[in-house]
Amino acid sequence: MQPTYDPYRDPLDNLIKLTHIVYLLQALTYVTAITYVIAVIINYVKLDDVRGTWLESHFRWQIRTFWISLVGLIIGTLGVYILIGWLILAATFFWVVYRIIKGWLYLYEKRPMNAPAISPHAGT
Repeated sequence: MQPTYDPYRDPLDNLIKLTHIVYLLQALTYVTAITYVIAVIINYVKLDDVRGTWLESHFRWQIRTFWISLVGLIIGTLGVYILIGWLILAATFFWVVYRIIKGWLYLYEKRPMNAPAISPHAGT
């Protein structure tokens, strides 16, 4: 049976759902680290599918979050013995949480990342 065409359905619906799943996998990193790796693999595998759409900004945001946090984790772990590492690890933790929350909220609002916020008083 062939699926019927629904003119009211966003053609990006499945990719939007996938992007939500990637944010969820990133958030689950604090329960099990393997989900972070799975999330970035999904980002790279599906990057061509979102290229040229507003979702591409979310994929790039998620990928950048992964790589920068990995660097923070490595530097922080190496620096634990001179105590500055704990600060780096804490900063990396909060930075990742911030990026997951911000990205997920923007996705919920169907906004690309780094889009300017629209003031409710704009034009008045």
